[in-house]
Amino acid sequence: MQQLLNDIKNESYKSVYLLYGEEAYLRLQYKQKLKEAILPEDDAMNYSYYQGKDVNVGEVIDLSETMPFLADKRVIILENTGFAKDGNDALAEYIAGGVSDSSVIIMVEQSADKRTKLFKAIDKAGRCVNFETQNDDTLKRWILGRLKREGKQITGHTLDIFLETVGTDMYSISMELEKLIAYTMGRDVISEADIGAVCCVRLSNRIFDMIAKIGLKKGSEAIKMYHELLAMKESPFGILALIERQFTQMLQIDDMLKSRLNQKEIASKMGMSPYIVGKYIPQVKQFTYKEMRDILEACAETDHNVKRGIMGAELGVELLIIEISR
Repeated sequence: MQQLLNDIKNESYKSVYLLYGEEAYLRLQYKQKLKEAILPEDDAMNYSYYQGKDVNVGEVIDLSETMPFLADKRVIILENTGFAKDGNDALAEYIAGGVSDSSVIIMVEQSADKRTKLFKAIDKAGRCVNFETQNDDTLKRWILGRLKREGKQITGHTLDIFLETVGTDMYSISMELEKLIAYTMGRDVISEADIGAVCCVRLSNRIFDMIAKIGLKKGSEAIKMYHELLAMKESPFGILALIERQFTQMLQIDDMLKSRLNQKEIASKMGMSPYIVGKYIPQVKQFTYKEMRDILEACAETDHNVKRGIMGAELGVELLIIEISR
């Protein structure tokens, strides 16, 4: 990422860029930064945008070889084409042979396969930048900087609660920060009550609460929460995946507790904040190690049965919740 910023600062651009990775917010932010740095805002003559899997690569190559109109550079953006993951030999050969000095091709993809000819060609001739999900420390610095520019303050504990509530997706964080800033207009400090009043609770938090009900053997309340999630158009497969993920994390935490690691050490190994680990520990103690292993096996069996068509997804997950609540 720093090399990309240096390219922009020094106005020394590669002929081709691949911006990929799980963090969509950063991918799109840096796509825009590159475009705005290379071209004036109102230059539509030298800007071309292609999206989707039906992009005509021959047309892109021809355009890249066309001299820009009254400008130094032409910018061509290819977004969500799947080329970075599946490869494209024609584009790989063109890039390996040398993109025109007057063109900059910017590819923006969610994922990439480093084994493809295309990735190797871009890596050699241009720049590949992987925008991974940011860790808690990086996110906190970003949030604090954003709040400081708005004249807002937040305590470390309240910031932990904010991240636990909205998650680590930077798009979600950005939107929820906008709501908090507007809601606290006229006040300097953001409180836990402000977060509870305006911020949307992410799906994994709702799953966390549902599993708490399961641990307390309150199956009817857990089923009620499951039906509420379905009413919110959440996918049964997504809910199942999060149940499995949470019990996997609980098993890991259980192992570390048995190894006498403290909350801070567990947080470091798990890549979580100590605050979140502190919320997990009481939940881990609601289940035995065998119960958690059995629940993970039940999750795998439910996934198998649904995918084989033995039962529908909604019913399959509901029966799973009933079973593990007993």
